[in-house]
Amino acid sequence: MPDQRLTFKEMCAEFDVTPRTLRYYEYIELLAPEKEGRSRFYTPREVARMTLILRGRKYGFSLEEMRQWLLIYEEEGTKAQAEAFVKLADRQLVALEAQKVELEKAIAELQELREQTVRNIESGEAQPALRETS
Repeated sequence: MPDQRLTFKEMCAEFDVTPRTLRYYEYIELLAPEKEGRSRFYTPREVARMTLILRGRKYGFSLEEMRQWLLIYEEEGTKAQAEAFVKLADRQLVALEAQKVELEKAIAELQELREQTVRNIESGEAQPALRETS
């Protein structure tokens, strides 16, 4: 697909996004397709940007962070962009680790409540063990 352009519909299908999402990414200047009349065409550059945007979203980066990060490449080049990515990644890793701890805690609490409810059922008390835990 090096020299191929994708249509709006093909771009949506390729990345499994809604037309609304694609239009929004254009509106906030993450993407800039070529326009011919009312048609939009996405070059390999836009396909690469979309790949990076979706990867960034997967890791929890905001759209504004992705926009700024992509702008660094255009204005300052790959080294500055790589350095900015390391800073973003470091910050996001801390945030994800904190979320992981909270998720593990919630999973442990839910497992305990489930087990208590099963014990309640087995003892004839068919009431969920939903209670505050400390």
